[in-house]
Amino acid sequence: MIRKAVFPAAGFGTRFLPATKASPKEMLPLVDKPLIQHGVEEAKAAGIRDMIIVTGRGKNVIEDHFDVSFELEATLRKKGDGLLLALVQHVTDGADFFYVRQNLPLGLGHAVLRAMAMVGQEPFAVILSDDVIDAEVPVLKQMIAAYEKHSAGAVLAIQKVPREAVSRYGIIRGKRIADRVYRVEDMVEKPKPEAAPSDLAIIGRYILPPSIFPALLATKPGAGGEIQLTDAIRALIGTERVLGYEFEGVRYDAGTKLGFQMANVAFSLKDPDIGPGLLAFLRKEKSP
Repeated sequence: MIRKAVFPAAGFGTRFLPATKASPKEMLPLVDKPLIQHGVEEAKAAGIRDMIIVTGRGKNVIEDHFDVSFELEATLRKKGDGLLLALVQHVTDGADFFYVRQNLPLGLGHAVLRAMAMVGQEPFAVILSDDVIDAEVPVLKQMIAAYEKHSAGAVLAIQKVPREAVSRYGIIRGKRIADRVYRVEDMVEKPKPEAAPSDLAIIGRYILPPSIFPALLATKPGAGGEIQLTDAIRALIGTERVLGYEFEGVRYDAGTKLGFQMANVAFSLKDPDIGPGLLAFLRKEKSP
């Protein structure tokens, strides 16, 4: 049973400067919720209760967001605004939050390694809040079903990407063993298009075994002194059953300005309060 999810959130968010100079990228609003809250809600919908957030300097606002705001709740209760009170309480309901610091920007692998003591000797999930996925069934829930059905040691969310875009991702080489499921035989981090083993890219959702931690400890730093999670997962192939799961859903790369805006438009159009007005505006702008 997957009980814990790790959220790496210690990066500087330089692509969104100056907006992220004093406010974490993870707290940028996607409609009316911070990016990281969308990830937390996905984890909760998959049955996960323990949220382990890896933070860094200047990220205190994330902790404040997932804390109980007694003053705000008391004010809303006094005003009789039950709807807003329920929205505020929903942020923290059904989950426990734990925090650990990543003091140096040494890569995704290092961020996951910082959660080792809190995870302990059990499988766990990793969610990158940059990857926003709109799915009827939450992607992590889809992955857990595949994890259980195929007795996997690890499951990686994968998606087909244009061949010219493979150099932005970790790419798997694998054999299809079931609908949407691949047994991973090898992985390459950000290959050139002509050298990529496939067009199946690893997207920001993982289910990992506790054996990933010794693998991370043994992984040598790469460019910039960073420890790559992909390298450590690759080291598990052969000792763990590593699967790639081609998820159902629409993914937005909210780690880029364009992807973030696309996600905001898509999610806003689905919002019953603002969707019709936004659609009318977009149609007006499109018309000559």
